[in-house]
Formats: sequence, C-alpha cells, structure tokens
Amino acid sequence: MSLHLVEIPLAIKHLHQWAATRVLSGHGPFDEGLALHHLLAETFGPGALQPFRLLVAPRARQGTLYGYAAQDSETLRGQARAAITPAAQQVLALGRIRSCPRPTDTWREGQRLGFDLRARPIVRLMRAIESKGGNFRKGAEVDAFLPQALSQGETRPREAVYLDWLEARLGPAACVEHDTTRLAAFRRSRVQRGGQRIEGPDATFHGTLVVKDPAAFAQLLGRGVGRHRAYGYGMLLLRPPQRRK
Repeated sequence: MSLHLVEIPLAIKHLHQWAATRVLSGHGPFDEGLALHHLLAETFGPGALQPFRLLVAPRARQGTLYGYAAQDSETLRGQARAAITPAAQQVLALGRIRSCPRPTDTWREGQRLGFDLRARPIVRLMRAIESKGGNFRKGAEVDAFLPQALSQGETRPREAVYLDWLEARLGPAACVEHDTTRLAAFRRSRVQRGGQRIEGPDATFHGTLVVKDPAAFAQLLGRGVGRHRAYGYGMLLLRPPQRRK
C-alpha cells in the first residue's frame, strides 16, 4: 500500500467564506470538519486525503492541514488543477503542497513512536440503558465514558476509560504505552452530520505507542482511528517517542 503524509497551507478566513457560499456554516458554531470534508472531496476527489487534521495557532490567519493519501503531492496537485474553483484556490495553497512517503518498511515490530491524536471517543451500545441521567436505546452511539458514568459501581477516571478505548482501536497494529500517554485536552462539541447537530466528546491524546504489526500499522495510518475520520478526527500525527518515566 502506498502512503504519503501530505502538508497543505490553508487560509482560515477564506475557508469560512467558501463554506458560507455552500451553506455549510449554517446556525450555531462553525463546523470546520464538515467544511473541510466537502472542500477536500471537491478538490482532490472523495476520500483522497483522509484522515486529515487541521492545526491552527491561536488567533492565526493561516493553518496547516495534514493528511494521509495514496498519492504524492505532485499527483494531488495535478488532480486538483483540473477541477479546483477560484474560491477553493484561495483556501488551499496548491503551489505549496508538500508530501513525504511513508512506506510499510518504515515501521518495525517493537518500534516506539510518539503521537498526537484528535479523536471522537464514542461507542455503540450493546444494550439499552435506562437511568436518571437519561435513556439510551440499544445501538445508540454515545460517549465512551457514558456507560461508566451511569453504572452503579465505582466510576473510573475519564482518561483511563478513553485510553482503553484507544487501545482497543489501535489493536492489533499497535498498543498504547500507558505511562507516557495522556488525555491532553477534552471538550464537548457539536458537529453537523446528515443535517443534524450531534453533540459528543472531542479528545486530544499525546503519548507513545508501540508497533506490534508493521503492515497492519501502515493500514491503520491510512484508515485512521475511531469514527468521523472523514471530518478531521482520527489522524495519527507521529512524533519522536516520549521519555519513559
């Protein structure tokens, strides 16, 4: 499988303007992931650049979009030039797209890698839950912490529950190094999916993982972690490993 890490400078102001012309901004908080989902699909093709992650410094006018793709920057630039609109061209700096390959033989069993991950830790309920905190039907997608919070037994910390959630979704490709991994940020956010506003957890993890199966790990990078991977969640941005405590 061919995999490339792609980097694209992005103009935040023009992203909002582009979304407004597509009636993607709507009422309520701006759904950045939804706007980027449509912009990237219309520019490079559906699923061509995902999972992805937009990083923006506080109060900055420019951001950097990172994503994994099966094509390198030159190929993506050629595809985009054939169909990109002037408005989209103001958002994405096509002339400054860069990429570097991530071949399967980059990874080895037992390799430690630092990571930065924004994810939406949700689970599908295997049974209905009725409680004072609310009723939830079987099959509903809920915050992974909710079953713990509504249980009658001892409640584990949110961070511990989320790290178990992450561990399950990395396997069998990799495992989490728990003593060097933490929940770096957490908030609840509303996103727009299928014309509806959905509230849910928005978590950022910083830590270290250990590769268990190099081929499966390469596939994991290209696929992403968890749900909403086509909307800016689930991309494993790799870093040098954290120092062991």
